[in-house]
This record gives sequence, structure tokens and C-alpha cells, in this order.
Amino acid sequence: MGRKVIPFLLVLALSFLLFPAGARAQNNDNTFYLISIRETITTGSASFIQRQLQLAEAEGVQATIILLDTPGGLVDATLEINRLFRTHPKPIIILVAPSGAMAASAGAFLVLGADIAVMAPGTTVGAAQPITMSPAGTEPADDKTVQFMASHLRSLARENNRPVDIAERFVTENLTLDAWEALEEGVIDFMAANKEEMLALLDDYSLEKGGITFTLRTEDAQIIQGEMNLREQVQNFVSNPQIAFLLLMLGGLGVYLGLSAPGTYVPEILGSLALVLAVYGLGLFSTNVAGVILLVIGIGLLIAEVFTAGFGILGIAGAISLVFGSILLPHEPLMDPDWYAAFRTTVLGVGIAVSILLLIVIQRVISSRLRRKQRGPFMAARSARVTQALNPRGTVKAQGELWNAREVDGQTVEEGEQVKVVGQEGLELLVKKESQSQGGGSA
Repeated sequence: MGRKVIPFLLVLALSFLLFPAGARAQNNDNTFYLISIRETITTGSASFIQRQLQLAEAEGVQATIILLDTPGGLVDATLEINRLFRTHPKPIIILVAPSGAMAASAGAFLVLGADIAVMAPGTTVGAAQPITMSPAGTEPADDKTVQFMASHLRSLARENNRPVDIAERFVTENLTLDAWEALEEGVIDFMAANKEEMLALLDDYSLEKGGITFTLRTEDAQIIQGEMNLREQVQNFVSNPQIAFLLLMLGGLGVYLGLSAPGTYVPEILGSLALVLAVYGLGLFSTNVAGVILLVIGIGLLIAEVFTAGFGILGIAGAISLVFGSILLPHEPLMDPDWYAAFRTTVLGVGIAVSILLLIVIQRVISSRLRRKQRGPFMAARSARVTQALNPRGTVKAQGELWNAREVDGQTVEEGEQVKVVGQEGLELLVKKESQSQGGGSA
């Protein structure tokens, strides 16, 4: 057992060399933050926008631009993003572009929640009636949910001086408007083909937010483009409704196959990991809970690999669980962000190193089995010790290796007794009790 523990400790020690150096953003005047949302709005989208707005506030930028093109998204993520819009101290500008883009469903909530809303010609907004999703498909939400969402959208519209009746019809009637209609109805403030044209229109534009009047200076403005980090990309992928339901079905299938054929480890372990990610993706787990669960599962699987004959399967699954757990690790506001970045990098290093080590071990085991098969029948060992009672099948230890074995006369041989190897069929040894083989000759 000690020989198995030492490589893991060495890998753990070496992985701490991967700590990254933290980087701090520099303050810059006359700048705008640009965030692109061009897909389904998910938990990852909300985390991405939250981090970018925090960076924008730290940088002291004039405003943040959201370049939007979305068919909709998750209700919880959308409500969280609008909360971020309302509490952010600087103006939020939504631009639905380029031509052909849409702000459908959840996108309509973001347009009405922005301080300044702009659409490109040829774009659309609306169709915000909520739906419920299940593996069987989608269906309209119940009337109670529809009325609540309509009330919430009316509140957003009233807060930003936009038409309350149009906002309500987005939800109750699935109303859709093109850019010209949205401008005419007062849903948006401007129409511009791209961000350059929009910035030109907004030069010297004044608005009030939180009791403070802001005047935008857009001439020669600098744009800082925000990008999703690894954690947000994983969150965005897993919380996509289609991916979440796929993980749910694969996880259930894996657990079922594992229970049907116990001892293989692979289906049940991978199925369990898929189920945890699926439950998180469906919004039943918070990011914090999912991260902690995956970290605990990963540590448990690595310990199980050390103390059991997992043949590398438990270790690799544990490494995968650790990686996902570190990515979804909860972030406490009072902790240094650089510490979290360093911790995640360390865990990634451990996971990758452990996986490589175990893959090498598995490759050598397979090569050893192939060499054994090429050499022909296993007749070098004249005797073996029973490690699992033969009745008439069990396992024996011969030349330091565990083998499946069968007592050729159908006799029961208890654990700890010695047997004589008399032949081999594939990966199974043919054995006899020592007393029988001495008196009756070889078979």
C-alpha cells in the first residue's frame, strides 16, 4: 500500500509549482466595457456578467455595453442579471446587433432592464412568455407564473420609463416587435447598425441613475472586451437546458447499468458525476453546493483508489470530479481572489498529473497482459495460494499476481490453502489441491 501512496504524494507536491501570479487591472479613463451574449442565457452568463460589472466598476469606466443576440434562457439567470443591472452604479447599455439578431424571451427582459436600449435595423425583441422544460419537451408555464413574470416586466418598464402595456404583452401575448416598431413604441432609445454608430449617437448624451446624472463622452472612446473564464464556460455549458437534460439521462443510465453489473465501477461512477452536474445545470443545486459535492466525491475516489484495486478507474474519476469541483468552487467575498485562482490551478494540476500517472499504469498493465498472452500458457508457477475460496471457482495468488482460478475436480478449497497449477484456459488457471495432485499425478 505504501508504494501506491508515494506517487500520489509526489504528484500533489509537484502540482503546487503551478501557482499563478495574480494580475490586477489598471485604471483607464474614457473607456467602455463590452460584453457579448450571443447564446442561451444561463447561470454561466449571469456569473460572467457579474464578474465583468465588478471589473467595470473597479476600472471606473463610463458605462458597460451588452452586445445581445439570444433566443432566451433561464428565468433565474435572467432575474439575477437584471438585479445586477439595477444595482450597478454606472449606466448599462444594451445593443441588439447585428442585423438578424434577436432579444427574444429572456432577452426582452434584459432590453427593458437596461438604462439605454439600442437595436440594429432588422432585429427583433419580445416573445417573452415563460415555458417549462422536461425531457418530454416544452409547454407553456401555468397562469400564476405568467402573471408574475408579466408583473415583473411591467415593473422594469416603469422603472426605466418604457411602455408598461407593451412590456406586459411581451409576456401575456408573446408580442414581438422589430427595431422600427420598438423605437416607435418607446421600448428602445436609439437605433444603430453597430457599436460604432451607437457610440456616435450617444456622444454627450445624459441620463440619470440612482440620483446621479451621467453624461457620456464617446469620442475616441476605448473599448475593453470581456471574455468568459474557464469557470464561466463550464457553468455556461452545463447549465444549457439541453446539455443538462442529456447529462440527466446519461447519469440515470450509467447508475442503472452499474447496478445491473456491479463491480465494473465505470458506469455508476461516471453516471453519478453526470447526475451531480445535471442537477446543478437544472438549477436545483447552487454553484457552491455542486462545487463542494464534487470536491468531496473527488477526494473520496482518490482515497478509494489508494486502498482498493480500482485499476485506475477510481483515480481518474476522482481527478475528473476534483477538476469540476474546483471550477465550481464557491467564492467567499472576504477571501483573496488570487488565492482562488491559485487553488484552482493547483487542483487542475493535481487532476491532470494523477490522470497521466494512472493512464501510464493502466497502459503498463494492459501491455503486461498482452505479453503474458503472447508467451502462451502460464505454467511457470507450480503452486499458488487461494485468496478467495474456490467453489470451484475463485481467485489465487501465483508469482505475486492475482488470477481467476478453477478447481478442475469441482472440489471446494478454502482461503489460505495451497493448490497446484495444472493448466490454463485464457486468463483462468486450472488448479488442484496439493494433497490430490501428489497422489493422483498431473492432469
